[in-house]
Amino acid sequence: MEHLATILRALSMTSLGVAVAGATIWAALAIYFSHPPGGALRLGLAAAFPLGTLGAFLFLRNRRRTLLGFAAAFAVVLVWWTSIEPSNERDWQIDVAVLPYATRDGDLVTLHNVRNFDYRTEQEFVPRYDDRTFDLRDLDALDLIAVYWMGDAIAHIIVSFGFAGEHVAMSIETRKEKGEAYSSLAGSFRRYELIYIVGDERDLIRLRTNYRRPEELVYLYRTRARPEDARRLFLEYVDRLSQLKDRPEFYNTLTTNCTTDVWSLVRALSDQFPLDRRVLLSGYFPEYLYDLGSLDSRLPFPALKAQSLINDRAHAADQDPAFSARIREGLPQPRRRSAGDLPALGLPVSQAGAGHAEPG
Repeated sequence: MEHLATILRALSMTSLGVAVAGATIWAALAIYFSHPPGGALRLGLAAAFPLGTLGAFLFLRNRRRTLLGFAAAFAVVLVWWTSIEPSNERDWQIDVAVLPYATRDGDLVTLHNVRNFDYRTEQEFVPRYDDRTFDLRDLDALDLIAVYWMGDAIAHIIVSFGFAGEHVAMSIETRKEKGEAYSSLAGSFRRYELIYIVGDERDLIRLRTNYRRPEELVYLYRTRARPEDARRLFLEYVDRLSQLKDRPEFYNTLTTNCTTDVWSLVRALSDQFPLDRRVLLSGYFPEYLYDLGSLDSRLPFPALKAQSLINDRAHAADQDPAFSARIREGLPQPRRRSAGDLPALGLPVSQAGAGHAEPG
C-alpha cells in the first residue's frame, strides 16, 4: 500500500511538473509574440518568466508557496493576454489596408472594395479596388482553389463563386501591419487580425502563379454544389464580411485560419462535414472533399489533382480579361448533384452520419 502511494505521489508530481513546464512555455511565447510586436523589452520579459520560474523551483524550499506564486504570475500573464483586443485601425500593409464589406438589396449583393491589383512583381503593384454587384439568381458555380508552397500537407484555401461566368474569389488571410512578417508561431498568440479578402481572380490567383518567387502551385477544383447551396455559402461569407467590419477578430494558426474558417462556414450549412485531420492539414482538404463526394469522382483523386493544376494556364492567360475562363479550360467538370441525390454540399447518402471522417 505504501509502495502504491509512493507511485501515485510520483505520478502526481510528474504531472504537475509537466503542467508547470507547459504553462511556462506558453506564457513566455505569449509575452513575446502577442500584439504589439516584441522588442528588446518584450524579449527580456519573455526570457525572465521561464528563468524566474526555474530559479524559484530550484532555490525556494517551500514548494507549495512557490507553486502558488507561479500560479499568480501565470494568471497575470493570462489576464493580460486575454485583454488584448483586435482592431481595424492599424498601420496596415498595402495589400490588406482596405477592408471589404457587403450590402444587400433583395437578390442583389454588392461587394465593396473588391481587390484587383495590377502587378509588375510581387512587391510592385498598382493598388486598385472596385465595387461589384451580383445577382444571387446568377450564382451557378462554386470552386475550391488550393495553393501549395511548402509540401503536400500545407495549403492556402481560397473559395471562388461564379455568377454566370463572372467569378469572385474570397481568401481568408492574416491582416499584417507594415513591417510585419508572417509567423505560424506568432499566429497562435493574438498577433494578427483576420481579414477576408474579396478579390478578382486575376489578382488572387495570378499573384500566386505568375508573380510570387518561388512560384506557388495552384489547383482549381470544380465542386458539385448545387446553385442553392453555393448561394447559402456565399451569404455566409457575406455575413462574415459584415461581422469583421463591425467586430474585428484575431487570426489563429490552428483554430481561425483559411481552412478551418471555410470548414466552419460549410458546417453552418450542413452537419454532414465532420471534423477531420485533413481540415487541420489543409493540403489534404481537397482530398477530404473528394472523399465526401463534393468533387469529380469519375477520376481517382491523384488524376483529378494532376488535371486541376492551373499554373500553365494562368501564365498563358496573364493579361487576358478572360483570365477566369481561360484557367478553367479543360478542367474536369463534375456532374452537379441534383435534388435528392446528395445532401448538403456533396456527401453521398450512404455515408451520411456513418463516421467516415478520421479523427482530427
